Amino acid sequence: MPAAWRSCGPAGGSRSQVRARQSRRAEALGTGLGPAGASLGGSGSGALRKARRQQQLVSKRLLREDSLVNGDGQAGVEIAVEPLSEQEILQLLRDVQRGTEERKKLLSRLRQGLQHKETQQKFVRLEGSMRVLIGLFTSSLANVQMEAARCLHELSHSCDPAVAEACLPATSYLLTYLSGHSVEFTELCLYTLGNLAVESDAVRKQLLPQGIIPALASCIQSPHVAVLEGLGYVLSQLLQAREAPTKIIPLVLDSVLPQHMLQLVSSNLELGMGVAVEFAWCLHYIVCSHVNNTLLISQGIVSTLVLLLLELASVRSKAATEGLELLICPVLRCLSNLLAEDETEGCKVQIQDERLLVALFLFMQYFLQQHPFLVQECLWLLNNLTADEPIFCSAVLTMDLLPALLQLLSCSRMVTLLALTVLCNIAEKGPAYCYQLHQKAVLPSLLSTLALSDAQVVGQSLELLHLLFLHLPEAADDFLSQAGLQALEQHQDNPQLQERVRALSETYLQPAAVSLISCASASAAVLPSS
Repeated sequence: MPAAWRSCGPAGGSRSQVRARQSRRAEALGTGLGPAGASLGGSGSGALRKARRQQQLVSKRLLREDSLVNGDGQAGVEIAVEPLSEQEILQLLRDVQRGTEERKKLLSRLRQGLQHKETQQKFVRLEGSMRVLIGLFTSSLANVQMEAARCLHELSHSCDPAVAEACLPATSYLLTYLSGHSVEFTELCLYTLGNLAVESDAVRKQLLPQGIIPALASCIQSPHVAVLEGLGYVLSQLLQAREAPTKIIPLVLDSVLPQHMLQLVSSNLELGMGVAVEFAWCLHYIVCSHVNNTLLISQGIVSTLVLLLLELASVRSKAATEGLELLICPVLRCLSNLLAEDETEGCKVQIQDERLLVALFLFMQYFLQQHPFLVQECLWLLNNLTADEPIFCSAVLTMDLLPALLQLLSCSRMVTLLALTVLCNIAEKGPAYCYQLHQKAVLPSLLSTLALSDAQVVGQSLELLHLLFLHLPEAADDFLSQAGLQALEQHQDNPQLQERVRALSETYLQPAAVSLISCASASAAVLPSS
């Protein structure tokens, strides 16, 4: 076999070559969206999750009241005051310490001022300012405590690391109050902790010995959706830290958190989409760390997530599933990454439920127009399913899913590449599989991809042709009869492709062409007269 084919993919079907097609996904998605702000109420919960839609998986979240009464006595959006001067901040702190009945109002004005970056920086530079604020945060008066918590929350949203580190003395109280007197207060503490954990290594370093993981493990048993979603946000920020694989994830895996996360993800729409979305991403970050995926597998992560995808496929058309793509994406990535685990790590995953394929194709059809990134995620999982398991290669053919897969060859570049890779996985399994691909008209689709100018797409198409011709020589005859040689010739001068084009032509097409010419000549020959 020509040497050019050794780098083009599985030539003889060796396990190492097939395994190379399996890949892990850990990076963020697509284009980014900025941090989303929302109210504490249910109407704002969707906005809080919008930061998950594409790239901003590490993001700060800001909880602000959106139903404050304005000057006309009407409910409306809160109007922030102008930035405060140092003198104004000092006066507010003096007044609020006097214990007047106006403390809540004074703290509210301070909170609005802290929405400005310059006020935040002035505030933390003032000696004693954080001590006063933390003193109010630990007040026995619930309304004063809540307003002080909102001030801390505004500070936690700062992009200045110095502001976040100024909040260090508050972290132990924030953890203590996770078992607070109200859902709103607990939620506010959670999002404040999450924001601080994003910004500062020092904060995370302090939170661990203070017991944030046990505190979250206790908090995850809360029956309140808002608390669970806030907890998922904090945990997701911790799990994405640079030190997470060595210092955070082992603690999480040693706690009750993973079992509860699996339960909350599988509860799906019962607790609202937001809870499932947050903890699905948490599971994704843990799986990507490769710290101890064997433990997650033993706890049933694979079967739980497969059943969840089957359930989501059955409800995908209901109005209640807005934002469904935000949940499906991390679930797909968890399974893809688990399938790509090295067998030597004891993490070999076997999925036998062929209904998963139907679910993947339903998702691809449903989300192709609005959320094409999800089609790539589905194909990535399909690639890892078919890389080793003949059962799924057979199912694609016997369940008549191949036409839908071939249609994806006319989509975006990445979708086309992934679809071609899945087809190569199927063709690699041998003559019977190549025969069915050939019978289901894969060659006309390949002629279309060969007409493209993208070298990677064409290269993957050449690999598929090589596998087809290797296992089914008659496919080369049909390829020639469909002007395949001309389709290849347009790439013979491309430096990235010319060796593979020449190898394909010399190994399979020229012998086939000679055979065709010989047959044609024989049938047209006239016997000489005696």
